[in-house]
Amino acid sequence: MDKILIVEDNNDVNIMLAEVLVLEGYEVCSSYTGTDGLKEIKAQEYDLILLDIMLPYKSGDEILKEVREFSDVPIIIISAKDITCTKIDLLKMGADDYITKPFDIDEVVARVEANLRRFHTQGQAEKVFKYKDMVLDDNSKRITISNIELDLTTKECQVLELLLKNRGKVFTKANLYETIWKDTYLGDDNTIKTHISNLRSKLKMANSNYEYIETVWGLGYRLYKE
Repeated sequence: MDKILIVEDNNDVNIMLAEVLVLEGYEVCSSYTGTDGLKEIKAQEYDLILLDIMLPYKSGDEILKEVREFSDVPIIIISAKDITCTKIDLLKMGADDYITKPFDIDEVVARVEANLRRFHTQGQAEKVFKYKDMVLDDNSKRITISNIELDLTTKECQVLELLLKNRGKVFTKANLYETIWKDTYLGDDNTIKTHISNLRSKLKMANSNYEYIETVWGLGYRLYKE
C-alpha cells in the first residue's frame, strides 16, 4: 500500500483529501504546518507528498528545497497561486506536478496515480538511495560522496548499504553481524567495530564536513538523523 503525506494547513481541505485517498486504497498521514510536515518527511518514508505552498512557520517552497537535498519522493504542489512563473520555479526546484486551487478531487486522484506509477516504474529500472551528499546506485552497488566513488571492501559496502536502505533504523551489532556475515553472533564485537571504524575513516576522507554513521549508545548504529 502506497503511503501519502498531506501537508496542508486548511483543515477542511486536508480532511477531504485524506478521506478520498483512503477510499482509493492509500495509507494517508496529515500535517498542518510547514515545520510539522518537514519533521514528518524526515522521520518516515512516504511514496508521495501533497504539499501546499502557503503554510505556517515554514513555506512549501522551503520544504521542497530541503527535501530535494535528501529524497526524490514525488511531490505534488497544491496552491492557490495560479501564476505561470511560480509553477515553473517550483518545477525547476524539484516539484513533480502542480495543481491549482480550487481543484477537482478526481483530478487530484488521477495526478496522484500517475505520479506514483511513474515513480515506481523508474524505481524498477534504477534504484537510487540518497543521504546527505552520499548516493547508492543499487544496480551497480556503487556508492559515491559528492560524485566521487568510495573505495570500499565488500563487507564495508554491505554495511553502508544496509544503513542507507534503512535510514533512521538502529542496527545492533548482532543485527549487523548476522545480516552481513550470515553467521550467529557470539558476542565478539571486534569485527563490527573494526568495519565501522574503517568506514568512518573513509567517509571522513571523502567529506570531513559531515558525520554519517552514529553510535546509539547501548543499542547499535544508524545514519545520523537529519
